[in-house]
Amino acid sequence: MTRRVSVWGGAFWLSRKVREQALDAARELEELGYSRLWTSGGFKDGFPSVYGELLAATTTLELASGIISIWHADPETTAAAVADLESRYPGRFLLGVGTSHAPVVDARENTSYTKPYSRMVEYLDGLDAASTSVPTDRRVLAALGPRMLKLSAERAAGAHPYFVPPAHTAVARETLGSEPLLAPEVAVVLETDETVARGIAREYMRGYLALPNYSNNLRRLGYTDEDLADGGSDGLMDALIPWGDLDSVVAGIEKHYAAGADEVAIQVLTADPFTFPSEGYRQLASALLS
Repeated sequence: MTRRVSVWGGAFWLSRKVREQALDAARELEELGYSRLWTSGGFKDGFPSVYGELLAATTTLELASGIISIWHADPETTAAAVADLESRYPGRFLLGVGTSHAPVVDARENTSYTKPYSRMVEYLDGLDAASTSVPTDRRVLAALGPRMLKLSAERAAGAHPYFVPPAHTAVARETLGSEPLLAPEVAVVLETDETVARGIAREYMRGYLALPNYSNNLRRLGYTDEDLADGGSDGLMDALIPWGDLDSVVAGIEKHYAAGADEVAIQVLTADPFTFPSEGYRQLASALLS
């Protein structure tokens, strides 16, 4: 499979307040040569309308949901929305779905985070049975553990792991086999001041380490409770988040390709998580896409 370089954008891409900036940023990503933009599906019910707007604003840039929560958008509605995007922008939208996290799901009224694997199987069945079904090759799963990774190979085009070090990418490739898409998200910090870089990275890590899906996945890779405490150890940070000058960050991204990734969805972290890190996108494009 041809190596692809993509961008991962957080939930602020969904906000109406920054919609014009988001559309401009997407156009620039296309001009820079990135393959795809992955954007969070957020935690509101339904299928985000921004996907259609981003596709309309660009001509070749592909788009993927990273991810639509199976607890927040029913399969029939999701399948219809995907079919609509496919009819208007053929081959440019990839549906990423995931089981989200217990604290998020349990906070919803009349919803309990139980049997997430079985719920995913039922959701995929629903996508298959919908009046406008989503083909297997137009969907991927947010997969971390072995069962979900195997399901990604059996019932989808592949996997989109989030918050993972290269060691997980290697495990995921072995589990998936050689053919399915493996597109991990990789957060990076383009900052040479170690104190500043670690401050940005640790603030980002702190919330994710509190979510059992991520912390348990890291434990499977051999990290300890000490590594996961207080926003993460320096060693865990160095494995998860390439930081430093451009060469150092690119070297960290390359580790995922060497471990078996077909595509890396790069999330550029800055001191302000609610801005579009355009300069970071440009620097990385100059190194990875030239």
